[in-house]
Amino acid sequence: MSRSIAHLALLLGLITAVGPFAIDIYLPALPTLGASLHASPAAVQMSLTVFFMIIGVCQLFYGPISDVFGRKPPIYAGLVIFAIGSVGCALAPTIEVLIGFRAVQAFGACAGMVIPRAIVRDLYTGHEAARLMALLMLVMSVSPILAPLAGSLVISIWSWREVFAVLALVAVACLVMTVVQLPETHPAERRLGKNLGNAFGSYGALLRDPVFTGLSVVSGFGLATFFVFIGSAPFVYIEYFGLTPTQFSLCFALNAASFFAMSQLTARLSARFGLAPLIRGSVIAVTVVLAALAITTLWIDSLAVMMALLFIGFGFLGLLLPAAGVLSLEDHGAVAGSASALLGAIQMIVGAVSMTVVGVFADHTPAPMLVGIALCAIAAMLTTLWTLRRLPAHLASVPPSS
Repeated sequence: MSRSIAHLALLLGLITAVGPFAIDIYLPALPTLGASLHASPAAVQMSLTVFFMIIGVCQLFYGPISDVFGRKPPIYAGLVIFAIGSVGCALAPTIEVLIGFRAVQAFGACAGMVIPRAIVRDLYTGHEAARLMALLMLVMSVSPILAPLAGSLVISIWSWREVFAVLALVAVACLVMTVVQLPETHPAERRLGKNLGNAFGSYGALLRDPVFTGLSVVSGFGLATFFVFIGSAPFVYIEYFGLTPTQFSLCFALNAASFFAMSQLTARLSARFGLAPLIRGSVIAVTVVLAALAITTLWIDSLAVMMALLFIGFGFLGLLLPAAGVLSLEDHGAVAGSASALLGAIQMIVGAVSMTVVGVFADHTPAPMLVGIALCAIAAMLTTLWTLRRLPAHLASVPPSS
C-alpha cells in the first residue's frame, strides 16, 4: 500500500466519519438528554430519525453540485454548515429546537457522505476501488468504536451540550485538513459541457438501471440492520440490561468493530472471487446469522448471546456494503458524484424508514430490535438475488483492475 493511498484513505475516512460521529457520540446521552429537555423517548429518537432522513434526501443536492463544480467546494460548504448546526444543538433550549438544528447538522454532513465515494470512483474501479473503500471504512471505524466512549467521557465531565461543541471543533479541523491536503480529483477539463440541469437529470438514467437501483436497495437494507441497532441499542442496553453509559459504549464499540475489521478483507476476496459472488455469499451469511439471533429471543434472554451473534452478523455486513457500493458505481464513472449521491440517499432513506418502523414497536426489550434487524437482512438477501440475476457479463465476472 503506497503512502499516498493510505494518506488519501485517512483524509477521506475522516471527512466521511463526520456524519456517523455526530450520531454515535451522543448515543450515550439520549436518556439524560431527554430528561434535561423534558422530552419523551419518541421525541428524543426523532432527533436521530430526522438526522438520517435529511442525510438521505439532501445527498441528492451535493452529488450533481460536485459533478459540475468539483469535489472540494461542496465539502467546504458542508463542513461549515455542519459546524453551525452543532453550535445550535449545543445551545438548544427545547427538544424541538434541537431537532431543527440536527436537521441543519445533517444537511452539512451530507457532503462528507457523498463526495468521498465519488473521489474513490474518480481514481479507481474494480477491486482497487474496493480496496480504497475498505481502507476508508477502516478509518471510519473510529466513530462507532471511540465516539460513544468520547461521548460518555464528555457527559461525565460536563453535560450532553458539550458533546455538540466537540462536534463543531471536529468539523473545523476537517475543514482545515480538506483545504490544505485534499487534491481536486474532478478538475475543470472533466467538467466541460456539464451543467446542473443535465447533472440532476442523470438521476433518471440511474434509476432506470436495475443493477444500480437494486444494489442501492441492497445497501440500504444492509445498512438498515445497523440503523435499527443504533436507534434501539441505548435503551435496550442501558434500560433493559442495566448497563452504565460507559459499559454501553464498550459493548456498542465491540459490536461495531467486527463490521470494520471484516471490511478490510473486501478487496482481497473480491479480487479472488469477484464482487458479485462476494455480495451473494455475504448477504446470505448476514441473513442466516441475524435471523437465528431473532429466533433465539423466543427462549434466550442473554446479553452475551445477543452480542456474540451481532458481532458475527455485522462482520459479514462489513463484506457486503463496500462490495455492493463499488459494484453499483462501476459503470457510472462519468456521473460519479450523482451516482454516489443517489446510492447514499437510497441507503439512508431505507435505513431511516426501517428504524422509524421498528421504533413504533419498541418497548425497550431486545425483541423488537432483533426482529427488525432480521427482517431488514431478509429484505437485503431477496433484493440481492433479484439484482444479481440481471448483471451484465462484464460485471458478473471477476472485477477489472483500475
